[in-house]
Amino acid sequence: MPTQTFFNLPEAKRQTIVKLAIAQFASHDYKIASISNIVKQAKIAKGSFYQYFEDKKDLYLYLVDLAHQQKIDFLQQAKPPELEMEFFPYLRWLFRESAQFDLSHPALSQIINRAVYGDVPFRDEVLKRTQSVSLMYVHRLVKQGIDRGDIDPGIDPDFAAFIISALADGLRDFIPQRLSLNSEQLTEAGVPELNMQVVERVFDDLIRVLEHGMGRSSNTKR
Repeated sequence: MPTQTFFNLPEAKRQTIVKLAIAQFASHDYKIASISNIVKQAKIAKGSFYQYFEDKKDLYLYLVDLAHQQKIDFLQQAKPPELEMEFFPYLRWLFRESAQFDLSHPALSQIINRAVYGDVPFRDEVLKRTQSVSLMYVHRLVKQGIDRGDIDPGIDPDFAAFIISALADGLRDFIPQRLSLNSEQLTEAGVPELNMQVVERVFDDLIRVLEHGMGRSSNTKR
């Protein structure tokens, strides 16, 4: 985490450093990304950087946390098509909005993509941090769904949140495979063009499985 010295900087200076750091890590793999380039462009002494962050890893983890928090803020501020949506239609809408965030925030999306698909030497630590944030968010939604009567009250909310989060995390690998995208394409500068019809069908299938399960419905059984 950044030091208090960093947070004591004027807002404009903090934002400049963060913006330059995002651009650097979004366009380069972790090993290639350069702190020297960031401080040079920010016009600060390299020694000052180490008063703000412990090291390169500390800065990178801060950016990953920032990217995920901005994504959650984006989802929370987005307006659903209906004010009182049931849990599963709302979850389906969230998946679509999440994809829209990636398309409309390419640099932040690349921070996350490089964390997942790039050469980060502490990838497991990064995934653990991001999954923890997502799990808390989904758990809150599940509890609301149970309280509203949209989800079976007999279901353990911890387990339900775990299942939804695990499936959502799995889409990171499944969707690129379905779109025939490799890891190099996913870590190139910019977000690759996506066939949103294919992505939307994946989201539809996921929600169908979550809401109705994988067994045949009674009217289709022989």
